[in-house]
Amino acid sequence: MAQVPQTFLDALAVRTWCGLALGALGGAREEIDAINVYPVADGDTGTNLYLTLESAATAVEAVFAAHEPDTPSLADAVHALAHGALIGARGNSGTILAQLLRGMAQILADDSDASHTEHAGGPALALALRRAADSARQAVAHPVEGTVLSVASAAADAAGAADGDCGTVARAAHRGACAALAATPGQLAVLRDAGVVDAGGRGLVAVLGALVETFTGEAPAGFTAGARVTSVGLGVHARVEGSGDEVCAEGGDGPAFEVIYLLEAEDTAVNRLRTRLDALGDSLVVVGGDGLWNVHVHVDDAGAAVEAGVEAGRPYRIRITHFGAGDAHTTRGERVPRERVQRAVVAVVPGEGLAGLYAQAGATTVLARPGEPPASGELVEAVRRAHAREVVLLPNDADLRHTAAAAAEQSRTEGIRVALIPTRSAVQGIAALAVHEPDRRFDEDVVSMTSAAGATRYAEVTVAERQSWTMAGICQAGDVLGLVDGDVAVIGTDVTDTARQVLDRMLSAGGELVTLVLGDDAPDTVAGHLEARVREAYLAVDTVVYRGGRQGSLLLIGVE
Repeated sequence: MAQVPQTFLDALAVRTWCGLALGALGGAREEIDAINVYPVADGDTGTNLYLTLESAATAVEAVFAAHEPDTPSLADAVHALAHGALIGARGNSGTILAQLLRGMAQILADDSDASHTEHAGGPALALALRRAADSARQAVAHPVEGTVLSVASAAADAAGAADGDCGTVARAAHRGACAALAATPGQLAVLRDAGVVDAGGRGLVAVLGALVETFTGEAPAGFTAGARVTSVGLGVHARVEGSGDEVCAEGGDGPAFEVIYLLEAEDTAVNRLRTRLDALGDSLVVVGGDGLWNVHVHVDDAGAAVEAGVEAGRPYRIRITHFGAGDAHTTRGERVPRERVQRAVVAVVPGEGLAGLYAQAGATTVLARPGEPPASGELVEAVRRAHAREVVLLPNDADLRHTAAAAAEQSRTEGIRVALIPTRSAVQGIAALAVHEPDRRFDEDVVSMTSAAGATRYAEVTVAERQSWTMAGICQAGDVLGLVDGDVAVIGTDVTDTARQVLDRMLSAGGELVTLVLGDDAPDTVAGHLEARVREAYLAVDTVVYRGGRQGSLLLIGVE
């Protein structure tokens, strides 16, 4: 069914573009992964682009929901688009895409404010594409031609030469990008040897194709590069149509780790960080601004890359991937596929401390920052990363049940047996992990873990952000709230006293084990007071205490 075209670029057009681009990248993901040979032949460019744009689309939907029943401004929509891409950027390609979207947002928001209108026309779109290409190039420490940067620049050049409405400009940008993409093998030897075009550039062509469809109602003709990839391993094999020759592009020596993190830091500190990271490794891309940055680098010393971030500001959502022997930087022979383990646990966790605890128990974790829940694509990626035939998925949040269900369903289509246990809190996930036995039958393990989670009552202590009606009465901003099984049960002014009242309510129904997970902002003495309360008032009840880090709540409580 043809897409209803948008005449101008407004908030609705941004939303439409996001949806179409996400669909285009989803359809092309495997193809793009298969031609990924530069800068590292790790076969994940399509996936990284998809996850980055999924995060952007989620942010745009959130800003629309926040403005209901009205529509957000163009500035609000493009700012959400850029922010969502920034915090969700994955890999080298996703990080560059985030900066492309940020560059566009800077122009479109300024144009909307300056013209006092809620839409932008063809000239503003052309300027936005120009800023996008330039800012992405500036974000890369050592730009290389024959990559997505070349494709973005060509798209901006073609858009700038066009004269007309948004549809005309978008068509010109797409044609320019296609021509530049076809030329990438002639610019980069590793692409020429493999007989493929640049994977990141191929993804950008898909995104620009969605932009054309947004304004014209018709998807442009798909890109054909004249090369058919037949199989991909460490050496990327491709048969170039018409040549009859099979070629192999092998990865060269390179750093062992990919390090990615979000960083809260001042501009001057980030400038110093760029210099330090550039000396540590390669593929350095630092994007963002206004105090929030996304850092991507390939290094041999992952610890030094993280320490550099600590010196610059506050790094979080730290992801370290070991390319490893037989992986992207191996120099000889084909990569031998890693044997899948029989069973794994994938869990969403709200803080760095809990992530470490779950990881020690053998789980693959997805870190959820307060107010920024993971998208289904992130959960699917984690299931893939677990590399198991059977996966137990623990969402640890009632609000994630639909997201987790969608991720489980998608993973099943990839041949992975997935069981979703509807844990509503991280303490229920801890209880489930405690009885996990990977050597017993899958169904028996799932039943046991589900039973343990269901038998664990959960609570949290947090601070009210605004006045609100609750099950326990009206709370004011700054009040301490005690929630039991998701509902406000206690409203207080003191964290320790409120936590004690919550604990007493929970233990009044019995229990054998109390689990306390302390957030960074919890008072230092609260754990000691609660442990003493349990010892004095409840015989034969044990208490365990964990540090959860920046988990959103001051305290999580579980009673089994």
